[in-house]
Amino acid sequence: MSFTNHIKTLLGLRRQRRRAEPAAFMAFLEGSRLVTALIFFTTVAAIVAISSAGLNTAHLPVLQGQVATVRIAAALPFTYESALRTASAQAQVLERVPPVYRLDTAELKKFSTALRELHTHALELDAHSVPLPLPQPEDALDDTDDPSSDERLANHPQTERVEDSELARAFSAFRAAGPYRASFEDFKILLSQVPDPTTRSALIEVGLEILAQIYADGVHDNSLLPGTASGELPLIQVASPGSSSGSESAAVAPRRIQSQEEALSYLRLNLSGEDVPRAAQVALFRLLRHGVSPNLVFDREATAARQRAILANLKPVQIEVSRGETIIEPDTRVSPEQYEMLMAHRQALRASGTGETDERMQLFGRVLLVLAMVLASVFYVRLEDRETFQSNGRLGLLALVVILNIALVRLVFSLAEMDFFAANSDWASTLPYIAPSAFAPLILAILIDAGSAIFMALFISIFTGLIYGNRLDLLVVTFLASTVAIFSCQDLRRRSRVVRAAGFGGLAIALFALLVGFSEQLPAATLLKQFGVGLASGVSTGILVVGLLPIFETLFKRTTNITLLELTDYNHPLLRKMQIEAPGTYHHSLMVAQLSESAATAIGANGLLARVCALYHDIGKTVMPEYFIENQRGGENPHDENNPSLSALIIKSHVKEGVDIARKHHLPRPIIDVIREHHGTSLIRYFYHRECVRAQSNNGHAATANTPTLPGIAPAEVAESTYRYDGPLPRTKESAIISLADGIEAASRSLRQLSPQHINELIDSVITERVETNQLDESSLTFAELSTVKESFSHTMINMLHSRIEYPKPNDGKKG
Repeated sequence: MSFTNHIKTLLGLRRQRRRAEPAAFMAFLEGSRLVTALIFFTTVAAIVAISSAGLNTAHLPVLQGQVATVRIAAALPFTYESALRTASAQAQVLERVPPVYRLDTAELKKFSTALRELHTHALELDAHSVPLPLPQPEDALDDTDDPSSDERLANHPQTERVEDSELARAFSAFRAAGPYRASFEDFKILLSQVPDPTTRSALIEVGLEILAQIYADGVHDNSLLPGTASGELPLIQVASPGSSSGSESAAVAPRRIQSQEEALSYLRLNLSGEDVPRAAQVALFRLLRHGVSPNLVFDREATAARQRAILANLKPVQIEVSRGETIIEPDTRVSPEQYEMLMAHRQALRASGTGETDERMQLFGRVLLVLAMVLASVFYVRLEDRETFQSNGRLGLLALVVILNIALVRLVFSLAEMDFFAANSDWASTLPYIAPSAFAPLILAILIDAGSAIFMALFISIFTGLIYGNRLDLLVVTFLASTVAIFSCQDLRRRSRVVRAAGFGGLAIALFALLVGFSEQLPAATLLKQFGVGLASGVSTGILVVGLLPIFETLFKRTTNITLLELTDYNHPLLRKMQIEAPGTYHHSLMVAQLSESAATAIGANGLLARVCALYHDIGKTVMPEYFIENQRGGENPHDENNPSLSALIIKSHVKEGVDIARKHHLPRPIIDVIREHHGTSLIRYFYHRECVRAQSNNGHAATANTPTLPGIAPAEVAESTYRYDGPLPRTKESAIISLADGIEAASRSLRQLSPQHINELIDSVITERVETNQLDESSLTFAELSTVKESFSHTMINMLHSRIEYPKPNDGKKG
């Protein structure tokens, strides 16, 4: 073998291993006993949880906010801490705790700094013009802004206007620092009325000290305390300036805080006592009033710390309940406090041991019952359906639908706790007949078989009766409805039959409920409701099964006859494409489908599955149809210009292309498996022999031409693996039959005589060759079944390839 061929072989083996790894993992999941055990215990745990949740205690299940149907009283005296009442008490206490504020002096510092800088700048400037004193009103200082004051001062006949650009820029900087809406004319009046710098500086400092006192006392905005009456001093918790914010030990004391209007009045009164001209007092007041702002800031951390300190001293609310005291009254909605008391009562029962033994025994009995039923199911499947027992996929499907069905029954049972059913006993009596007990049996009858479906119907009926209070009548009626539905869906070919079968099951429930209700002399209205609900339940179960069936088919790789029949439509896009682009392949597929269906039916396999898989087994040839002999119409053969290895590669590629096309069109898994398996690992003999002949010819030519060769290097041998399909081998009876039918139909085209003898010899040779090359080793076909398959092939081929009589020519029999 040459180095190039060796590399190709290694790469081929590596690709095969890569493809085989996912397949090996799936095979492990399918056949591992560990996975089987996991399915078993998961099923037991799920059914125990579903059928026991809320039903395994010594007390009736009660939910908060629902109407209680019975009276529940305390079986023993107990005391508990009520979280609800404690929370209510804490909320009431916290409502009485006033918020804590702190005094913020940042605005005062900013205003004082800006005003001092303005006055310092004014001292450094030489005033070129000084305004004369202006007359002021004799009344008290005005504490309101007068937007026309600047204009009056500027236009007063006794005012000498001072245009000092430097001072104006300094005052603009002062206003921008706040921003403050002070008037430049007021500042100029202050400069002119108090020309002495020392006196003016002292006056400004006195004003800032008054502001500092105002800020130290605290100023609030009216919007902070909207409920404060006019003229009333509010009492607010204020943290001491020296205490750390958020500390629980911070000094917090109540303090009366003045409003912003009261602070301005305080400022005006204190400035009026200064020994300066009245105009200077007014001007200074107008400047300082812009420094008065609310300085109370809510201290969240200090408030929270104070609340924690108060809550730490608050003890939880203890409630004592005496023996026999009513916890929940019937026909009343369960309040949160009652529900809390009920939970405390159950906890007290568990702590004292009262009723604990009964509860544990009931749970233990439920586990034993579920375990016994699941074990019985295992033995039944092991004896009657070995294929399901050996397939974890089928076991998983069986377990999942059973668990879902019991969960649906439990969900319907929980509807009894709704207010509507609690208030309407007639409708509450229909709940047992609403439960879709035929859901899982129908799914299993369609996807697995009727035997497993019937046993699972009994399984589900037992737990339905158990959930509804050990009702034997409900067990019988649900089992009857399930068996009627299973019987009605045999040989299912249309989805509408599923709804019809479930409807028959619902009719059985409705009739049973009607007869039993009549024997118990129930009112006619109740009988009609139960009858109607039974029918509606059956139809809705059928609709639910039809809706979920494709999901289960895809999830568990199951294919129903319904899906197969839909794929036999010759207007399917893939079949239409084959008819147009590869008519020879299409005709070949039809012949193989006929052979396969007859043979599969003869040995008891799925003839419909064989037929559908045969129709699609060669869809990969639609990619390059001209390279396959059945699609060539006497023209040039493209293989003539290729070497045999390339031709073999093209021939083999139709398997991979077929798999890709099938996946793209979401064909079922069995069809994809047949596409991959229908050639197995058989040899492409034509191109293999052609390559062998060419190799022998090349070696002989080299010898006669005395071409020098390197010592120790033999001529390259033909790699047989290049001319074999990649497999895998057929693994089902249907796949093996299609593989044989494909080979027989292709070989029959080379027959020159279509006599039964030649046809039988052809069939024997193809089947013998497949057996001797181990192509059928992984299928479950027996030699007895192979004999039946041969007979079926022979019968079908003879009928399809029969000869006709030779008609006389038009001029035969004429005289002349």
